[in-house]
Amino acid sequence: MTDRSHAGKPIRTAISDEDGIDFAIIELFFFAYRDFTSDPDQILADYGFGRAHHRVLHFVNRRPGLTVAELLDVLKITKQSLARVLKQLIDTDHVVQLQGPRDRRQRELYPTAKGRALALALARPQSRRIRAALEDSGATERTLVERFLEAMVNPELRAQIDVGSAKMSGKSHGEH
Repeated sequence: MTDRSHAGKPIRTAISDEDGIDFAIIELFFFAYRDFTSDPDQILADYGFGRAHHRVLHFVNRRPGLTVAELLDVLKITKQSLARVLKQLIDTDHVVQLQGPRDRRQRELYPTAKGRALALALARPQSRRIRAALEDSGATERTLVERFLEAMVNPELRAQIDVGSAKMSGKSHGEH
């Protein structure tokens, strides 16, 4: 028989950092993420879209020609999860899907003008929030923030950030 003498008793003290857990930073992440996503969430709601749509639009616009397989790898979601979101973005003319030039089985994703406009509308309030947060910081502090955020990404996945940077610096998709 299970001892139920302690089951359901309320704990009236707040959890603390005693176990070496940095609850202050964890809590800041919760609040920062809540507010960072709030403006885009409102815009997305007008389209009947959610955060998954935002992520797809972001990466398709940052890396035009990204294949479905590459997008699945970046987002770390299942093909089934992506299928619904991608279908909605294609059906609403935000994204187009083309056969790969070298491998007809590959499907490359490109934003449309409508998809580009929505991606920019979603990024603008986030960019303003970042700019305001870094306003009194210098280049050193910005670099520290970038390093910190990169260090938060699993080491084996950091190459995805580097790949994105290369694509964003003028290289077109597929160039090495």
